Amino acid sequence: MSSPSTRLEPDYAALADRVRELARGFGFQRCGITGIELGDDEAHLRDWLANGLYGSMEWMARHGEKRSRPGDLVPGTLRVISVGLDYGRRDDEEAWETLADGERAYVARYALGRDYHKLMRQRLQKLADRIAEEMGPFGHRVFVDSAPVLERALARNAGLGWIGKHTCLIDKEGGSWFFLGEIYVDLPLPVDVPATAHCGTCMRCIDICPTRAIIAPHRLDARRCIAYLTIEHEGSIDEELRPLIGNRIFGCDDCQLVCPWNKFAKRSDEPDFRARNNLDEATLADLFAWNEEEFLQRTEGTAIRRSGHERWLRNIAIALGNAPSTPEVVAALQSRRDSTNAVVREHVEWALARHGAS
Repeated sequence: MSSPSTRLEPDYAALADRVRELARGFGFQRCGITGIELGDDEAHLRDWLANGLYGSMEWMARHGEKRSRPGDLVPGTLRVISVGLDYGRRDDEEAWETLADGERAYVARYALGRDYHKLMRQRLQKLADRIAEEMGPFGHRVFVDSAPVLERALARNAGLGWIGKHTCLIDKEGGSWFFLGEIYVDLPLPVDVPATAHCGTCMRCIDICPTRAIIAPHRLDARRCIAYLTIEHEGSIDEELRPLIGNRIFGCDDCQLVCPWNKFAKRSDEPDFRARNNLDEATLADLFAWNEEEFLQRTEGTAIRRSGHERWLRNIAIALGNAPSTPEVVAALQSRRDSTNAVVREHVEWALARHGAS
């Protein structure tokens, strides 16, 4: 057995190529490797937090600089393997049609099918295990939106795409319809070339935002963002914002739907992310009728489950208040007037008043 001083170092360049090859084999459409320096992004994060633009998402501030310092979050980290996984079909036209139909419910494309967290985490862990099989044990940790990680900045530095003016990551070939995941590793792998920005003078994402949540390029006020309001925010939603939410009951895709880079993007159809429970066609009245047991049963294994039944009803009540004044819409709202939840009742009464039926 050779001594440590004479033992050959691994061919890290070959290993990096193998990592990318394995990542494709596990179903990831993109993979890159980056270092752990995020100084400029840390300054941007500090400023965003200092201005309170994170709303009630206290965890954004609670973890401090661990989010922008991978080596503090996982001591020994030298590199980050960043991967992207496509979701959804080429259904942009259908998405616009749903948004234009006030009696139908709009659910963000990423949430129509299976929750991506578990699927991606399993694949990333298999990727890490396979790397260990081929090269031996190494220090690593897998993340899929599960810890304080600046995933978009890391992905940009790994060459997966640039951060658009709407703050989503954009890839020239794949647009922005993909999830991100990471493996923090203690291997000195060669890094990829960071992606360069290609938004140019385009402002479509800023102009389309229903609530004007994108207050400047690369600057999002979460407190006005429909995704934040319908998913993260608890309690009552500001009356000023309710009419602007339209029929969006879980998330919002407008800034991505209007992005020119998505028009020509090559997208992979992942079966697990196809719509469940006809959520891409369902009416607001039908979804409003789900009791808590049915809600839990139908949303099992999906991202929607995290909103909880009460926020689900609150969101749909707002959408029904923005819907056409049909007998079906008014009847659906009246069926929840006596809800045991005060927030639901408040939003139902607001919606009924919009239809002159309070």
